[in-house]
Amino acid sequence: MKIISVARYKGVTYEAELDDGRKLYLHADIITDFGIRAGMEIDRDTLKRIVYASNFRRAYQRALYLLDYRDYTYSEMYGKLIENYKSEPLCTAVMKRLTEHGFIDDVRYADRMARKLVEIKRFGFRRCKRELMQKGISGFIAEDVLAPYSDVFWENLMELMKTKHSRYLTDREDRKTIEKVKSALVRYGYDFTEINRAVKEYFESAEDLEEEN
Repeated sequence: MKIISVARYKGVTYEAELDDGRKLYLHADIITDFGIRAGMEIDRDTLKRIVYASNFRRAYQRALYLLDYRDYTYSEMYGKLIENYKSEPLCTAVMKRLTEHGFIDDVRYADRMARKLVEIKRFGFRRCKRELMQKGISGFIAEDVLAPYSDVFWENLMELMKTKHSRYLTDREDRKTIEKVKSALVRYGYDFTEINRAVKEYFESAEDLEEEN
């Protein structure tokens, strides 16, 4: 087959028309890389390589555009690309390039997200791990980035009871209200064992303060 014309289409995009009527819209870099020009004879394999290179460039630039606005996990970005480009080999190749260049890094993403979940939202380990995995982070990475916060989880749990739930924890015998507080803390991602221990220590501390006064 033959390329019968090559003309600037818009900006750095060119229109290359084939003798079978098909038109390709290619970036100037693709035109240069393949030496595309009017009158050029190309076979089917070369055409496939041109189309692949063009799609790869579009997908890669699209990923970089998205990354200008926020970080993505591998899973999130792959999902965005496959939604638009439909080709698993193409999207996998783009993701390989993105990870090689450090644009996609699940450990870095998980570390930043873990800090926010623990230090700002004060979620427990279970909730933090679940939130990370919902973003496509593997369970192993989630556990690794959360490991340094083992002491902080306990501190956060006690702080939540002193601030967010203190008005409900006024009567040690009010089992109904205490169970509601425990349920709320479970939703925060703490397990019953640590919650029960925290509630016990909370009331013991409150009683000690009363005795001192």
